[in-house]
Amino acid sequence: MNYVDVRTARIRYHESGEADAPPVVLLHGIGRSLEDWDAQHPLLDTDHRVLSIDMPGFGLSRRLATPTTLPVLADGVWATLDALGETRPVHLMGNSLGGAVAMRMLADDPGRVRTLTLANSAGFGKEVTVALRLLAVPGLGRKLLSRIDTVSAPRLERSVFADRAMVTPERIARAVQLARQPDFATVYLEVARALGGFRGIAPHWRSELLPRVAAHAKPTLLMWGDRDRILPAAHLAAARAAFPHARWHLFERTGHMPQIERPAEFAKLVRPLLAQVAA
Repeated sequence: MNYVDVRTARIRYHESGEADAPPVVLLHGIGRSLEDWDAQHPLLDTDHRVLSIDMPGFGLSRRLATPTTLPVLADGVWATLDALGETRPVHLMGNSLGGAVAMRMLADDPGRVRTLTLANSAGFGKEVTVALRLLAVPGLGRKLLSRIDTVSAPRLERSVFADRAMVTPERIARAVQLARQPDFATVYLEVARALGGFRGIAPHWRSELLPRVAAHAKPTLLMWGDRDRILPAAHLAAARAAFPHARWHLFERTGHMPQIERPAEFAKLVRPLLAQVAA
């Protein structure tokens, strides 16, 4: 893995493929890391420059100086790409929170985005797992996040996969490692509370963001796992309504991260979208 200095933060990224190939940028979900995209690198990097990024304050990246919000994360990713010398329009892919960040990036700077791929993305409904809603309870959120250990981490990992075989010792160890990072709890709570509360994901930012994204009508692919316990698959219908120009796919027997549970199928669906836009 590599690091790059971005403003006040040290940001971790993983890069594969040729530097002059068309760029693909991969963004993870809340409390997660760039390893969630490991399986996609070898499937996409034969003809693309593939960059997965630990967003500021997540994974092993440090936080930016300002409180962490959706606009701050989007700006932080753009700044990371600038620091890496990648100023060409990119193919953006985001899972969960990463999908919301990707949409905000498109809304903020549409000329820098070629295509948009959203996998089980936040932003299409208020429903969300109770575990995230509990973080809004004063005093409870930080306590819950401080208790992620070898006993609780397996339960958290099981919540994002339909196939329990995905809950490996390596993923459990990584979850514990991430939870012990100095910025983890603070940034997690800042983002969770900026986007919602005990009643679920807030409507104000969704109603503002989705029309801005739809107005640009970039080539878009919407994907969801039918057994998502974090953001229900019913949100796919709302995503299709918001972006009627988009292609879509529902994975069977799949949880919150189809790029991990269905890697080959995921890449096969993405590739026509990437080829649709000339480099």
